[in-house]
Amino acid sequence: MMSQLQEARIPDHIASNLVDPSAYANERIHETYRWLRANNPLGIAEIEGFDRFWVVTRHADIMAISRQNALFHNGDRPTTLTTQADAARTLEITGGSPHLVRSLVQMDEPDHSKYRALTANWFAPGNTRKIEGQIRAIARAAVERLAGLGGRCDFVADLALGYSLHVIMSILGVPEQDEARMLMLTQKLFGTGDSDSARATAVLSAKQFSQIIEPAVADFTAYFAGISADRRMHPRDDLATVIANACVDGKPISEVDATGYYIIIATAGHDTTSSSVTGGMQALAQDPALLQSIQSDLSLIPGLVEESIRWTTPVKTFMRSATADTTLGAREIACNDWLMLCYASGNRDEAVFEDPCKFRPDRKPARHISFGSGAHFCLGQHLAKLEMRILFEELLPRLKSPQLDGEPRLTQSWFVNGPKFLPIRFEMF
Repeated sequence: MMSQLQEARIPDHIASNLVDPSAYANERIHETYRWLRANNPLGIAEIEGFDRFWVVTRHADIMAISRQNALFHNGDRPTTLTTQADAARTLEITGGSPHLVRSLVQMDEPDHSKYRALTANWFAPGNTRKIEGQIRAIARAAVERLAGLGGRCDFVADLALGYSLHVIMSILGVPEQDEARMLMLTQKLFGTGDSDSARATAVLSAKQFSQIIEPAVADFTAYFAGISADRRMHPRDDLATVIANACVDGKPISEVDATGYYIIIATAGHDTTSSSVTGGMQALAQDPALLQSIQSDLSLIPGLVEESIRWTTPVKTFMRSATADTTLGAREIACNDWLMLCYASGNRDEAVFEDPCKFRPDRKPARHISFGSGAHFCLGQHLAKLEMRILFEELLPRLKSPQLDGEPRLTQSWFVNGPKFLPIRFEMF
């Protein structure tokens, strides 16, 4: 076993990029992934301050792990890459759970399927089509606001964030006046390595963890406790009412599980979508011919949506742990081993994608794994694609000559990462 560990060990200068948030804000992480796919696609990272973990960079291996949900669990160990200090602090706070938040992401069977079923109908294609008119009205209003900005904007702050946030909050049932609070808490929860969101580029210390992550979770918990109390007294046609009154196995779900449900919808339901739509907009601003071809044939927009999601891959990594000794490829994985699934690497795997580093909306089929696979396949994927399609349908016919108006910037985070600043100049038809 020791000889395999030595053989599988990733060189320190490569492994260090995996836990450096700044590497995710430029091409350095993709260079790291390319090296790993070519030289050590299932290697071991041994980094000071972290438990040892396997690094899974090939599309096929990520899919194999994602589809074996009994063999590779979400909930036994932290589901996101966590320092040893932060993991210890979480166990102290929770009394033994590795998770500050218990959402669908942290659940395995039998709980996962039971809790997923509570809202599955809300996110099914048939139901999302029923609210297309509501979403289109939000998109048109967002485009009108853009038209009033005088031809220059930060596409992230001035359109993408507000649009996707308003859509999911409308469905969840959060009042519009509270959306800014939801955005602030999401940024604190998701981007623990970005200096613009009170985050440092180094690994969070235990003190920073307690000052940023714990208060954000506590604020979410307090806010949604009030929402739950209201929806039990005054039910409405929204997701908050479903969650507040949900029962599993004939009993009301716990406040911890209700809070986890609220948080995963309120955060993942907008942050990842806004990143994907911004990634697509950047590609169009940098390629006038591509923009013109899509404007000439709006039926190409679904392909633009899929490629924007592949290209951006907002959720960069999730962790799994093995429930038994197993073999993956030529590697022997031991029970309780921790594995990092590198979705952004799988989405640029040369064995799956032709010209993987080129933005190509004509890819068929769209084989990206941005939404994961298996039992934990993203519950909101149909809504996310619908939001993006509608926004592009409303925006692109009116957008003339968009071009970059400065240097775009990405957030610095090894978990959820995407554009945080996209300055563009434009005219409107």
